Amino acid sequence: MKTLFDKIWDAHVVTHIDDGPDQLYIDRHYCHEVTSPQAFAGLRERGLKVFRPGRTYCSPDHNIPTHDQDKPIADPVSRKAVDTLRENAEANGLTHYGLGHPLNGIIHVIGPEQGLTLPGYTIVCGDSHTSTHGAVGAVAFGIGTSEVEMVLASQCILQPKPRTMRITVNGKLRPGVSAKDLALYIIARLGTDGATGYFVEYAGEAVRSLSMEGRMTLCNMSIEMGARGGMVGPDATTIEYIRGRANAPEGEAFEEAARRWLALATADGARFDREVEFDAADIGVRVTYGTNPGMGIDVGATIPEPKNESDAKVLEYMQFTPGTPIAGTKVDYVFLGSCTNGRIEDFREFARVVKGRRRHPDVTAWLVPGSRAVMQQIVDEGIDVELVRAGFELRQPGCSACLAMNDDKIPAGKLCVSTSNRNFEGRQGPGARTVLASPATAAAAAVTGVITNHLTI
Repeated sequence: MKTLFDKIWDAHVVTHIDDGPDQLYIDRHYCHEVTSPQAFAGLRERGLKVFRPGRTYCSPDHNIPTHDQDKPIADPVSRKAVDTLRENAEANGLTHYGLGHPLNGIIHVIGPEQGLTLPGYTIVCGDSHTSTHGAVGAVAFGIGTSEVEMVLASQCILQPKPRTMRITVNGKLRPGVSAKDLALYIIARLGTDGATGYFVEYAGEAVRSLSMEGRMTLCNMSIEMGARGGMVGPDATTIEYIRGRANAPEGEAFEEAARRWLALATADGARFDREVEFDAADIGVRVTYGTNPGMGIDVGATIPEPKNESDAKVLEYMQFTPGTPIAGTKVDYVFLGSCTNGRIEDFREFARVVKGRRRHPDVTAWLVPGSRAVMQQIVDEGIDVELVRAGFELRQPGCSACLAMNDDKIPAGKLCVSTSNRNFEGRQGPGARTVLASPATAAAAAVTGVITNHLTI
């Protein structure tokens, strides 16, 4: 009796090294411009080409601007990084969704939306949030630069097998509580190291009720509690999400694949190294107040007293006073986007909250689709019209203000309510203050000018 993780991992072991790592075959390899240049340089130094070019897909995302993408990138460092990815892809015959390509976008958004991410796959990328792809029932995890080179050269990787953990969320989520709220709650309960060394399977009624995009948000955030990756077992929701996507099987081949995918589910009685359970009824609308994703509270709660000197320094940096409500805190910036919350459902939710309202004049809002496909869908559904009517501007796809590697940086001292995945000190710009939240909570902040429970406006 095997878990979902064990079934996939064991099926991909090429060689097992006693008291050492497994040689694991990789079905899909994603590359962006940040971690791949040194890996490709290593191949050239050894006179090698990419071993299986049909299994590697490239898209620039971290360094690209989210405006004027039809013009040359102004920043020379970012321009060099994006150009180098294109050159390496062309030299090795790799699929490359370059800047301006209709399929360009954040690599963890375009993989699932293009049907490149499939159940039962092993998936890697030189990016920690590769765990996003586990939402379809895949073993997906981030790797380092030397490991990127290893996969390019051999389509395999040496990797110790992680331990397994199942997190079960029983019952139904309360109305208005999102996958992002669920993720922030779990991380706060377990801590930022609570799943270190484990590959997590999410289960239970609350998880099954999530859409595929919600599951991607949940799996994406697994890394923030130290997990090697996160995953959800394939079910009817998974099958219908994949059906008809560009690179998915078609016709009878799809139906046959769907049967295999459903059979991947964890067997009854399968054992995990650790089991954790939560009650969905305990979870409310969440925000963070510190400088790691584990420092989170309900939006209606007060800032906790610091437990130690380190916590006190965090609160000083965030300009928060213990014992005061976090709701009502003045907001300077709002960011909707990233591989966590840059999908079409996130924009639908944001637009739902702001409809009939206006952006607060003191708030700068960056609304950044996760891909060109998402951007087109926003237009097709008329969401862009609703956003403009409410005083917002839609930007072009990219990682944007998730991290300070492009033009979209939050100024020092300013507070940003962000739908991204990390609130580390300086993550969104030197001296920037970040509060992580769901798209609905971000929307409420954008129209009220303060941190607000979206259910109360």
